[in-house]
Amino acid sequence: MSALSEGLTQIVIPLASLVGIGFALLQWFLVSRVKLLSQDSSNGYKQKLIESDEEEEGINNLEISIKCTEIQHAISVGATSFLFTEYKYLGIFMCVFGAIIFLFLGSVKGFSTKSEPCTYSQGNTCKPALANAIFSTIAFLLGALTSVLSGYLGMKIATYANARTTLEARKGVGKAFITAFRSGAVMGFLLAANGLLVLYVSINLFKLYYGDDWEGLYESITGYGLGGSSMALFGRVGGGIYTKAADVGADLVGKVERNIPEDDPRNPAVIADNVGDNVGDIAGMGSDLFGSYAESSCAALFVASISSFGISHEFTAMSYPLLISSMGIVVCLITTLFATDLFEIKKVSDIEPSLKRQLLISTVLMTAGIAVVSFFALPSKFTLFNFGTEKEVKNWHLFFCVAIGLWAGLIIGYTTEYYTSNAYSPVQDVADACRTGAATNVIFGLALGYKSVIIPIFAIAIAIYVSFSLAAMYGIAVAALGMLSTIATGLAIDAYGPISDNAGGIAEMAGMSHKIRERTDALDAAGNTTAAIGKGFAIGSAALVSLALFGAYVSRAGIKTVDVLTPKAFIGLIVGAMLPYWFSAMTMKSVGSAALKMVEEVRRQFNTIPGLMEGRVKPDYANCVKISTDASLREMIPPGALVMLTPLIVGTLFGVETLAGVLAGALVSGVQVAISASNTGGAWDNAKKYIEAGVSEHAKSLGPKGSECHKAAVIGDTIGDPLKDTSGPSLNILIKLMAVESLVFAPFFAAHGGFLFKFI
Repeated sequence: MSALSEGLTQIVIPLASLVGIGFALLQWFLVSRVKLLSQDSSNGYKQKLIESDEEEEGINNLEISIKCTEIQHAISVGATSFLFTEYKYLGIFMCVFGAIIFLFLGSVKGFSTKSEPCTYSQGNTCKPALANAIFSTIAFLLGALTSVLSGYLGMKIATYANARTTLEARKGVGKAFITAFRSGAVMGFLLAANGLLVLYVSINLFKLYYGDDWEGLYESITGYGLGGSSMALFGRVGGGIYTKAADVGADLVGKVERNIPEDDPRNPAVIADNVGDNVGDIAGMGSDLFGSYAESSCAALFVASISSFGISHEFTAMSYPLLISSMGIVVCLITTLFATDLFEIKKVSDIEPSLKRQLLISTVLMTAGIAVVSFFALPSKFTLFNFGTEKEVKNWHLFFCVAIGLWAGLIIGYTTEYYTSNAYSPVQDVADACRTGAATNVIFGLALGYKSVIIPIFAIAIAIYVSFSLAAMYGIAVAALGMLSTIATGLAIDAYGPISDNAGGIAEMAGMSHKIRERTDALDAAGNTTAAIGKGFAIGSAALVSLALFGAYVSRAGIKTVDVLTPKAFIGLIVGAMLPYWFSAMTMKSVGSAALKMVEEVRRQFNTIPGLMEGRVKPDYANCVKISTDASLREMIPPGALVMLTPLIVGTLFGVETLAGVLAGALVSGVQVAISASNTGGAWDNAKKYIEAGVSEHAKSLGPKGSECHKAAVIGDTIGDPLKDTSGPSLNILIKLMAVESLVFAPFFAAHGGFLFKFI
């Protein structure tokens, strides 16, 4: 028996969720104390609510503040408008795919309402397959709605905070950092707490019907992870295409051809670029990490439900994954205070160490938290399902499984930082390669991306071996959960990046002094690295989540072993390994097509609007926003269809063994491509910023802005944009989404799959 009672468990989990939500609201309140200007609908701007303690020389602060408010409003309206349009399409998809889940799973036993023998709990009777169809569909819709909410809330706080960060930069880099970081923390804690709370409430509501049938209950809950990831896929791809079409168009024409600064208000694509940061890097990323969290929890719960926990109805032990996430919220809350209250940022060089310290502090504290949860929530000995056999496990085994996932995440994060931060030699070498043009810059960047895969893959491999040896597939599932246990902190430092990027854009567009822009650029450069770290976490956790889901799928589909030497499995393996390349080709071409239209439109405006280059008239921002919106909504459908339809087609036509091969192939190649793409793009971006900042003698020798070296760096950054913000981060969703979809549909594939092979 667990030391923690069921009654206490039922209190601790929702309490931790509510604490997380409360802390997020507190951070939001603190950010809101940085006031913009109020606007009266009839009288216009009428009240001056904030001014800097330090007046900028020769600049009208009131006018600057009004401009900041106008720009923030334009970005917020653009981002909200795009998301509502995107969510209308996704609403249709949710209804259609929900119907597919119901029809496929309901048809397993001919929509029978009769109870049936349990698959794993021998001798017991479980609820009918029709119930699984209904509740899996409900769980799918709940997961999808929570994912959409996560993305939307993240976007709202980011657009709320960007101008406030700009205004605080006038008081010093420390004030701006705290505003940006607190805003990121709002998103991190809301997402972690909402995801946990909805999952906990869903389990308890489903239990009202399922009663003692925990096998059926937790099988249907896997739909929650499917809903979360399917929304994340479209959010990441659609948002990624939007933001990179605008970014590429703005950079190629503005910086390379016209030699004007980044985020210059004369550039027609500048508003679309800033909107894109929020719909891609914030809303898409929020949905993505929520999907990872939901899937790792669902994988762990499903495997536990067919082990001794589920069969003997030990609720506290079953809730171990939820208790780990609850502890994570408390640990991240303490960690956040180190960045916002306990350590003060006094100069630019303090920013990146402060963000790195967040990762280390949360990991150390969480290790102690895992030990506490493992000791109190788990019996000293228990058995776990291990592909048809029972494996005896001790509670300290699971402590090591979760802890190794947590520390593997830290290693991946620090490795990513080393390869993407311009404080270290890999990015400086890429910047140095710009001396001989864009070609050598591209060659060095690609080499860096491929090399950056090595350490993360070894970290993932060791985590898999240790966790599987100690606790079979359940060990891998909780290792993934360990990597995501500090998701609130991870998201805070991730969301901080786009908020700082927007703040810099607003400073440039509002005409603030060079000193303020230097501060926001410093925040943004650190944010680029933290965004890359966030992607590293997402990809690493996706590998573990996908493997855990793969194991659950193999168990549910009734496959004893996956033998790659059999033709059925091998053809699946080689096709699965190809899918990440097909998917990347589709997403990159989509960005290229949209960017082509954007470049033509920006050129047209510069060439045909008199006085635009001189700054006498405003460009037509709305047309560029429309190009990005139309392209992203149109182009996100084919890649999304590829991912969503592949498991359905392969499982139905070729059967469970071939689908197992596809999942394994996609996992193995997808992780490599995703890491290299994300890190290559991040390195090119920071190589450009290294030259622009000119903080060292080496950097000064390569600059200044507008030099041939700088133009070569901009070209490299432009090539890297779709790699780091569209294809790379979307690939981790591909591998885990196909795995969770296969698990949800496993009963149908096991009963009716392999249609083609029956005739061969």
